[in-house]
Amino acid sequence: MIIFQLIVQGLLIVLAFPAGYLLLCTIGAYLFRKEIATKNKFLNIGVLISAHNEEEGIAHTIEGVLACDYPTNLLNIYVIADNCTDNTATEARNTGALVFERVDSINRGKGQALDWFLINFVESYRHTNVITIIDADVSPDKNYLREISASLSNPRIQVVQAFNSVSNPDAGWRPALSDAAFNIFCHLRMAGSIKLSGTAVLKGNGMAFKTDLLKQYGWPCHSVVEDMEFTLRLLEDGISVNYNPDAVIRSEMVTSGKSATSQRNRWEGGRFMLVNKMTLPLLKLFAKTGHPRYLFALAELATPPLSLLVMLFSIASAGTLLLLNGTWLILAASFWLILVFYVISGQIQRRAPLSTWLYLATAPLYILWKIPLYAAMILKKRSTAWVRTERESTGQQNR
Repeated sequence: MIIFQLIVQGLLIVLAFPAGYLLLCTIGAYLFRKEIATKNKFLNIGVLISAHNEEEGIAHTIEGVLACDYPTNLLNIYVIADNCTDNTATEARNTGALVFERVDSINRGKGQALDWFLINFVESYRHTNVITIIDADVSPDKNYLREISASLSNPRIQVVQAFNSVSNPDAGWRPALSDAAFNIFCHLRMAGSIKLSGTAVLKGNGMAFKTDLLKQYGWPCHSVVEDMEFTLRLLEDGISVNYNPDAVIRSEMVTSGKSATSQRNRWEGGRFMLVNKMTLPLLKLFAKTGHPRYLFALAELATPPLSLLVMLFSIASAGTLLLLNGTWLILAASFWLILVFYVISGQIQRRAPLSTWLYLATAPLYILWKIPLYAAMILKKRSTAWVRTERESTGQQNR
């Protein structure tokens, strides 16, 4: 009995760290204020899109960029038609983009495609001040480019991340819960991270950089979570990622269990691998500099996904009720209070629609769906291969 009590106590102590981090993030998000230049200089912006077999949707995305409230003479659209076997390149050219066709069956993936373009076609984008990278299946808000320009007109900002939102939150419980999750991970955690550590995390979509920085780096990270990996690479070099919640870009979320499982396996498996890779370097940076930002960055990276955290909280709470009492019960209860505060705050801060609030009641179904996913990730070797996720609305495949 004593052994089991010690195990539960150890689990509670370990879980106190992510719970405390989420509490600090939530408070920090309420205190966050975006930083922009005092005057928008209307920078020359290049919009970079990596697309693989996106003939059904690429024109819509380009048209959405052209519809932004931004001077067209200061806008250039670059499309990487990456290993395409359809008419993506033709559709992109016909809609007004400058297209670069890449054929490389060995070095496949978004990071590899971006690196190929940034290294080999400097002359094509040299005249731009800013490059923003978006996915091939998104809809930018009308003010997206204005907000990106306003942020990067600030001489102190070299990198900015937009707010990633969901375009179809009313399409079912999975997209609705994705919307709720995006409000948390793509806003609250971003805003809180800025207040705690001075830097946010790149999200792969809606990223923007001063062109000189990309000329210097290219895109050196090629894993399945190349965006987060690049964030940490920049952090090692002392470069922060800013966050602009008013630069909004919307993506369609999958509704089928098969597509969603493939997507989550790829994202979360890659994240776990990055934790293993970056924990020691971040601890060394903290030991060398004494700056707490590296510990906060490690906490942001290592905090488990929300569904996994709920599972762990549930196990710890059940063990506490059966085996412990007193202060331990208070600690377990505090985890749930923090979690509720955290989830609700994300919806309040992003003014979530009523449908998202209502679908939060289906969260237990989502947790049950994730249990076999995590079991498979533990029992099977994680793949680092590039995998496409099917988008049901078009019947096409998304990177």
